[in-house]
Amino acid sequence: MTDTATETRDEHPYRYTAALAGQIETSWQDRWEQQGTYHAPNPAGPWAEPDNPLTQAQKLLVLDMFPYPSGAGLHVGHPLGYIATDVYARYHRMTGKNVLHCLGYDAFGLPAEQYAVQTGQHPRTTTEDNIVIMARQLRRLGLGHDDRRAIRTIDPDYYRWTQWIFLQIFNSWYDESAPRPDGGLGRARPIAELVTQLADGSRALTGEWAGRSWSDLSATEQATVIDGHRLAYADEAPVNWAPGLGTVLSNEEVTNDGRSERGNFPVFRKALRQWKMRITAYADRLADDLDRVDWPDKVKTMQRNWIGRSHGARVTFTGPAGEPIDVFTTRPDTLFGATFMVLAPEHPLVDELVTDAWPSDIPMHWTGGADTPSEAVAAYQLAASRKSDVERQIEDKTKTGVFTGAYATNPVDGREVPVFIADYVLMGYGTGAIMAVPAHDARDFEFATEFMIPILDVVAPQGDSSWPGSVNSGEAYVAPGVAVNSRNDEVSLDGMALDEARATMIEWLERTGRGQGTVTYRLRDWLFSRQRYWGEPFPIVFDEDGVAHALPESMLPLELPEIPDYAPKTFDPDDDSSEPEPPLSRAGDWVEVELDLGDGRGVQRYRRETNTMPNWAGSCWYFLRYLDPANGTALVDPEVERYWMGPQTTTVAGAPAGATDPGGVDLYVGGVEHAVLHLLYARFWVKVLHDLGHLTSEEPFRTYFSQGYIQAAAYRDDRGQPVPAAEVEESADGVFTWQGSVVHREFGKIGKSLKNVVSPDEMYDEYGADTFRVYEMAMGPLELSKPWETRAVVGSQRFLQRLWRNVVDEQTGEVRVGDDAMDDATSRLLHKTIDQVARDYDGLRFNTAIARLIELNNALTKLPVVPRAAAEALVLMVAPVAPHIAEELWSRLGHESSVVHEPFPAADPALLVDDTVTCVVQVLGKVRDRLEVAADISDADLEAAALASERIQGLLEGKTIRKVIVRAPKLVNIVAG
Repeated sequence: MTDTATETRDEHPYRYTAALAGQIETSWQDRWEQQGTYHAPNPAGPWAEPDNPLTQAQKLLVLDMFPYPSGAGLHVGHPLGYIATDVYARYHRMTGKNVLHCLGYDAFGLPAEQYAVQTGQHPRTTTEDNIVIMARQLRRLGLGHDDRRAIRTIDPDYYRWTQWIFLQIFNSWYDESAPRPDGGLGRARPIAELVTQLADGSRALTGEWAGRSWSDLSATEQATVIDGHRLAYADEAPVNWAPGLGTVLSNEEVTNDGRSERGNFPVFRKALRQWKMRITAYADRLADDLDRVDWPDKVKTMQRNWIGRSHGARVTFTGPAGEPIDVFTTRPDTLFGATFMVLAPEHPLVDELVTDAWPSDIPMHWTGGADTPSEAVAAYQLAASRKSDVERQIEDKTKTGVFTGAYATNPVDGREVPVFIADYVLMGYGTGAIMAVPAHDARDFEFATEFMIPILDVVAPQGDSSWPGSVNSGEAYVAPGVAVNSRNDEVSLDGMALDEARATMIEWLERTGRGQGTVTYRLRDWLFSRQRYWGEPFPIVFDEDGVAHALPESMLPLELPEIPDYAPKTFDPDDDSSEPEPPLSRAGDWVEVELDLGDGRGVQRYRRETNTMPNWAGSCWYFLRYLDPANGTALVDPEVERYWMGPQTTTVAGAPAGATDPGGVDLYVGGVEHAVLHLLYARFWVKVLHDLGHLTSEEPFRTYFSQGYIQAAAYRDDRGQPVPAAEVEESADGVFTWQGSVVHREFGKIGKSLKNVVSPDEMYDEYGADTFRVYEMAMGPLELSKPWETRAVVGSQRFLQRLWRNVVDEQTGEVRVGDDAMDDATSRLLHKTIDQVARDYDGLRFNTAIARLIELNNALTKLPVVPRAAAEALVLMVAPVAPHIAEELWSRLGHESSVVHEPFPAADPALLVDDTVTCVVQVLGKVRDRLEVAADISDADLEAAALASERIQGLLEGKTIRKVIVRAPKLVNIVAG
């Protein structure tokens, strides 16, 4: 300890330092835990407290996105949202609400499995060790979580219910004709009801089974029919297969150049048997119900774009052998401008269309340099299989493709158009085939320009005779206009506006049998399999005929077996003919079993599913288990779910209520990086469970708030490589060096990749948790990203030190507030602060709330003696953002109760209106004086007061007043000359 620090301690033994803050904080954290301060009572079930008045109060459910317990622990960017929800929850507890705020751990996932492969240590061991680290850091932050509800997805008691939900989905189908309570059509129904309809003939068999009766089908055939309807089903699916890793990868795990993010191995698109969720059945409801939730517009737009609902037409072109080639287009009005077709490289018709030899009159670059179309197509398909969908959709990349050698017939005019394959067309959208209209689509224009394909204008600006056309302008015309060059003997679109032209063309297509109006979606069924060990086992077994059977609920949870090796089998990185062999396939005694499933078949021999669920599974529903985690007989007690998440008749957290309220978490906070998949998957699971009668809520999250990031300084050397930020030194003239070499500073998201991690543990040690909390909330608006600056944290510490000094004498430790009444100015400032801070807390504007608290605190500092009433109100207002120091000061002020449930101060409306205001007096537009005047002063009286000012009279001496502009009570502008 330095001499200065020793002197400060000796002279001011009760000063609020980091050491004292640490003692106060850990002491109050222990007390909260012992007293169950943050335990929220349930209306029913194991934690019911019928006599607790809170259960009769308005409820509030506040949650954060599920964190993954990393071995590195938290950095200072992680707690931003956790602190924000804690401040919000604490404020609303003080308004009398029954607040439930809790946090758990999304603990399955690839990082723990990778570490297990490297070390041989069980993933559970490392994951639980990481949870201990994270739990310690979170506790030290003083978050007001109901610690009884800290669930972990890896616990069998938890994933028993994940498996149970999977079985609910597996044993369901989507009946598009079934009425819903909201008046719409389409909902999930038990698969048993479908079987009954098929058996009694009220629902006819379709497709290849049409005309046959249910009783005529074999058991295997019946299973095939049923599986074709299930909401969870096994199917061949194109996946990202990395032989060098021995596993399938998600799109996010594949780089833009078609290689694995981990290990840089080639990745191939390959069809494999995978579990899928039929999320597409809910596409319309997922899109439409976004209007019922209180979410940021940008997030709703992201979800709608992902769902990709498009209204247009399915149009049939004809191949050279008469085979139909269906395309989906949102612009049927431009059919006359289709000059070529493009199929996805994976399209099933490609092999049929490829010719034996090149036509004699094609440009050489259509061939890709191959001797035959089949060689060109095969080479291009292989190259495309090594690219991710993300890379294939990059807008500014050069368009590539090869000609199949075949031509198709345009149905509107009989023209033959060449058929290409190109990687910018995906099988996952529409039909996997497009009609290319280069004059009016930017990507088609680029392709046509690259391959010298004709470009024909069929839309032109209305009334603009000077328009040069798409070719001469050098770009596709995509703005509104009128149809041109669009007529045949049966239909003419010329001169029509685009909406009329679309409708006319669809009517003609349907009348002639060449197409039909339709809706399509970008959304595809959810791939739900992983060839990994560390995930939830599927509660599914297969009989000797390959038919999938659900385990009965009595056999849940199906726990992961112990295996000697956690690594999937790897292959030659370029062996695209290989297939995954999941780690669970090595657990022979676990895979091959004899079971009686209780279905009347007796004991049979079965094979377990060896894939595991993705880690999305546990994070799709955890918010439901928070509600009732001690319930061993149900996912959640119906009354508990209805209380915490059911539709509300009164406004909650500013969100809509009443007939359109879908229910859900009242406030959900998390990063926008999860705003599509996580939120979409959770919405799907909740809607299925709602349809089946398990939930009253139709949406998981009534209100979602997208927080920004905290960015920290990162430094790169001359090679552009990051260097450890903590080791960088700054000279007096602002030059940054690392190990004697100059480095360059930038700001980026905190993380290991940029070597700019700052641990909250450092903040706890140097400043205390409350200072850290105040700093993060004061940095700026919660929704914006902002730079971290450790040196700026001292400002928040000084605020708390002044607050402490306003209540506690630093030399004696005695309370130094007085019992005298407040003066009028202080009273008015206090009540304005109460009013504004309450509004700011409720609106998640924590940075402005803190600014107002600092202003009040500074004003109190200037008083000879701080009035007790003002000090106590300030302490209560500080409590949501700095709870430990607030608890300590509240206790020292003589209160035995905790601030957690103390009423938030109420503003006196009479003191919110100023008796006087400051009026600015200008001469020739420049401020020359300020006057304190009555708030209700008249224009005439204000003008007289301004002209009577000695300062103004001096400035006007010898001048003529030409005009006086009065805006009572705040402005007088005098024009003189």
